[in-house]
Amino acid sequence: MRFDVLTLFPDIFAGYLGQSLLNKAIDRDLVHVDVYDMRNWSTDKHQKVDDRPYGGGPGMVLCVKPVVESVEDIQKAGPAPGRVVMLTPQGRKLNQKVIEELAQEERLLLLCGRYEGFDQRVTDILQPDEISIGDFILNGGEVAAMVLIDSVIRLVPGVLGDETSAVDDSFSEGNRHLEFAQYTRPREFRGHVVPDVLLGGNHEEIARWRREQSYLKTRERRSDLLDD
Repeated sequence: MRFDVLTLFPDIFAGYLGQSLLNKAIDRDLVHVDVYDMRNWSTDKHQKVDDRPYGGGPGMVLCVKPVVESVEDIQKAGPAPGRVVMLTPQGRKLNQKVIEELAQEERLLLLCGRYEGFDQRVTDILQPDEISIGDFILNGGEVAAMVLIDSVIRLVPGVLGDETSAVDDSFSEGNRHLEFAQYTRPREFRGHVVPDVLLGGNHEEIARWRREQSYLKTRERRSDLLDD
């Protein structure tokens, strides 16, 4: 799985790419991530890629020329152009179904917006898949890109130590229940005790208990997920 990230602030990704499951997946060549500074495609002597909006108004807008040309150049650096994804609050809502869809792609090119967003012609020309991680505003698309990458790589074969982990996750395909409660050692802490059923070794009873707990938690916290 390949990710190409286009951003004004590439250094934001340095620590993220060097940690946890993502770093291990990169080391094992299961995932490949390239981060590009869109300023490298600027023809301005100060490497500006933004300008004031036509018609007036606050803030700055990312210019069409450097963004479109950078995407086109990056797409050429690979066997297939991949799917262009624009992280924007105006996009369709990111959920597990969308994550499963994106995980089927061999390559994703992620556009991280800043300021007042992209010139509309970026969308008109590139026809990106516009995706939002929620109904709120971030300072830029970098954090949203990390959320998307973190979610997608969990579905890349070999990334998780136990392939059933992704299947059992809340919101995974076919699973409309929240995940059941998990426990580990010690058995008792400050009066809170691990349920006996988990200690008895009867896997059928444990599975039944987990299904019940998953349903009860979903009914209490996210009843909208349950079928009528």
